[in-house]
Amino acid sequence: MKSNYLVIYILFLLGINIGGLFAQNTTLTEENNLKFQTSFFEALKQKAIENYPKAIENLENCYQLDSSNTAVQFELAKNYFLLKRNYEAAVFINKALYKKPNNVYLLQQKVAIFKADQNFKKAIKIQQKIIKIQPNLSNNLVLLYILNHNYNKAKKLIVEIENQALANTKTIGLSKYLKSKTQPNESNKNQVEVNSEDDNLIVNYNQTKNYKTLVKIINSYIKEEYFNQLNSLTKSELDLFPTQPFLYYANGLALTNLKKYNDAITVLEIGIDFVIDNPPLKSQFYDLLATCYTAINKPKEALKHKQKALNLRKE
Repeated sequence: MKSNYLVIYILFLLGINIGGLFAQNTTLTEENNLKFQTSFFEALKQKAIENYPKAIENLENCYQLDSSNTAVQFELAKNYFLLKRNYEAAVFINKALYKKPNNVYLLQQKVAIFKADQNFKKAIKIQQKIIKIQPNLSNNLVLLYILNHNYNKAKKLIVEIENQALANTKTIGLSKYLKSKTQPNESNKNQVEVNSEDDNLIVNYNQTKNYKTLVKIINSYIKEEYFNQLNSLTKSELDLFPTQPFLYYANGLALTNLKKYNDAITVLEIGIDFVIDNPPLKSQFYDLLATCYTAINKPKEALKHKQKALNLRKE
């Protein structure tokens, strides 16, 4: 019964009536229609337990029976995306958008694909279309402008959001984050200071800008509790790796230990959007957010995020 409600919810999001899902192709026989329903429900079940290949296998069965079904195309796009197979995800989301070009949920999935590919220019174009339909999603466009280093456009949009009375806590957080990104940095943002025992590692990173080397340096800073250096490093290198969630987590960890809790919350809430198919890291984000909310005396928010972390560990 629970899976039935989930299907109805998906259909509602896509604007598809219940009969339409299982009868978009009027040539389906009763037997094939039953196969379609069984495979679709099984796909949702497998996706819920993060068995994305199995979910795709069942969705492919549905697709063979009815290749024009928007809900099937959407689910295929989402599952391929969760497997980081963005090319296939884009193929299926484009098929769905061909029939429903103004569906916000489909458009948001396309933005997510472009964002994961760090193709921020194309993501911005889609998000601009989205906010014409739903202006309350303008914060997402602000973030994309920031990621694409369009700081002036981000500032201008924040003003527009405020003038339209659409601002919320996320808007405030993005505004603070934007100010921190555009303030002059005393250290050279393209050069990591040689101030730890890992001199050779840091020299190597300054020459190669290799992400794996950067992670080793960050982990060293965390281990040694060099939180000022960690803050400076992660803040600057996010310009090079703007979609790496670990950098946001590390920056949030540094800010938390420096007792800059509100700044940490802003960074963590931005970074968590980039966590895909990594429950352990996501739970760490929620744990750190709970710590920050506790520190600023917001126990309800702290408890909510702590529970989210616990739920992820149970899965």
